[in-house]
Amino acid sequence: MSSERLIYLPLGGAGEIGMNAYVYGYGKPGKERLIVVDLGVAFPDMDGSPGVDLILPDITWLKDRRDRIEAVFVTHAHEDHVGAVAHYYDALRAPIYARKFTANIARRKMNEHGHPNDAVTTAGVWPEQVTVGPFTVGFLPISHSIPESSAMVIDTPEGRVIHSGDFKIDLTPGVGEPFDPGLWAEVCKDGIKALICDSTNVFSPLPGRSEATLGPEIEKLVGAAEGMVVATTFASNVARVKTLADAGARAGRSVVLLGRAMKRMVDAALETGVMTDFPPVIAPEDARSIPRENLMLLVTGSQGERRAASAQLARGKYQGIEMKEGDLFLFSSKTIPGNERGVIRIINQFSEMGVDVVDDSSGLYHVSGHANRPDLETLHDVVKPQVLIPMHGEHRHLREHAKLAEAKGMTGVLAVNGMMIDLSGNAPKVAEYIETGRTYLDGTVKIGALDGVVRDRIRMALNGHATVTVILDTDDEPLGEPWVDLMGLPETGRSKAPLVDVLEEDLSQWLNRAGAKTLRDDDKLNEGLKRTLRQSAMDEIGKKPEVTVVVSRLS
Repeated sequence: MSSERLIYLPLGGAGEIGMNAYVYGYGKPGKERLIVVDLGVAFPDMDGSPGVDLILPDITWLKDRRDRIEAVFVTHAHEDHVGAVAHYYDALRAPIYARKFTANIARRKMNEHGHPNDAVTTAGVWPEQVTVGPFTVGFLPISHSIPESSAMVIDTPEGRVIHSGDFKIDLTPGVGEPFDPGLWAEVCKDGIKALICDSTNVFSPLPGRSEATLGPEIEKLVGAAEGMVVATTFASNVARVKTLADAGARAGRSVVLLGRAMKRMVDAALETGVMTDFPPVIAPEDARSIPRENLMLLVTGSQGERRAASAQLARGKYQGIEMKEGDLFLFSSKTIPGNERGVIRIINQFSEMGVDVVDDSSGLYHVSGHANRPDLETLHDVVKPQVLIPMHGEHRHLREHAKLAEAKGMTGVLAVNGMMIDLSGNAPKVAEYIETGRTYLDGTVKIGALDGVVRDRIRMALNGHATVTVILDTDDEPLGEPWVDLMGLPETGRSKAPLVDVLEEDLSQWLNRAGAKTLRDDDKLNEGLKRTLRQSAMDEIGKKPEVTVVVSRLS
């Protein structure tokens, strides 16, 4: 029996949708050589992570083993798969491999962070493979809602593993490669040890639809519109952006791209050749002189992001362009769960302007980039893996997908973030549990989820903040009365007197009763003043604010 093992360890993306980071290792336990598949981000929300810019996977386990990392492979250019590559390059210093389009996007990110271009290597497509340590890895094309998505074919001494990446079964994707069942069957003909598989749409019972089905409906909608037409979709869905632009051009409209991400993705697709033609576009400043009925704007912000072009148009004006009564706004996208509030806010703002908003409730203007349940089964039947490990999904998705695998005669393994699976031999098992979590990019600083920064910010948002200042003389006696500064709290409370006055009076009484021992001890002074203010505020306004105590001692 070999003393070496093959391991799979998700650090993000297994038990959640987003922030994908998966590790494969081979070697003696504790000495495995490692590869990483994807390093993505998740996006914050005001409820759970106020003020945070991005959420990154916690890669402490990887950083502690950076000398054993052979390479990072990126399946495709969505932010939840490539978004953390530049943020973590300094920490890992591993070579990065991606196909041409994804490599273009990755290099742009690396450049923004001052990292070298040659840190990203453009990999070829299957049957080309890259050998790193004990692994031989190839990029196997698979269709998704972004060009050049690929599954990873990972050959190891324990057998061949396929990491599906995000995918759908689409034979006519418009931009990017169609799913090729013959190629996949050839790759899998000699047996697949494990398929690590996208689980996003496991609960969707109908077969997925092709991107090509949308063109006629979108053209019909745009052609019938009388005012200006504005459409939003995921900027990375280059095929959809092209479908929208083509519909505008065929309706005799000038096309305008609004939002940096929209321009960046179209430029990258043209630069790398994954898209060979795109209707002519005009600059926003030139659009102002064109009659609105002759304009088609393609804008960022399909998920209600506050700073994106859609939200700015909904608030009034963006780059000199504004929406008016009789215009049409199309959401050619699905609202990701959790983003409903932002999207509805934009819809209502447009409604107040008299703008007609069309969303995807009819199913005519958007198709998912992920495989529905029948399409997952199609991939299962082509790959015929010995073991199926669901990934890219919330816990309910992973569990359902594992049950589906078992029902089809495969071994299904439910592995969430931090669960290391030993794939050696014929019976996969949990090898160990790794502590995982989240890292927040807060401005330009990375902070841990347990550092307390975001927790304190949430508490201040919920309860307000009070600063108490006390001055003590050389004999440790109070010099004057304590004073209070408030933020985010009402001016008066139950007693109808100014809240500041009530708090200062209660603090003054406590301070005058405090003994010499307490007055000499900053910790006891801090604790007593905090407790008194919070109890006084609770009596007055029903809230206990966060409190900062400043004690100044005269020397």
